[in-house]
Amino acid sequence: MRADLVPDDLWKRVAPLLPPAPERRHRHPGRLRVPDRTALAGVLFVLRTGVA
Repeated sequence: MRADLVPDDLWKRVAPLLPPAPERRHRHPGRLRVPDRTALAGVLFVLRTGVA
């Protein structure tokens, strides 16, 4: 993750708006969750570069 995609001041404003992570099921937990900051960096990368 590039550090300039989600600067600390932006993350401080966005983090309180995100819902808490749901609890994982015990028997069939599924795929591990990507950290929220990494997911936001991916969204911003697509928006800034215009990659399909």
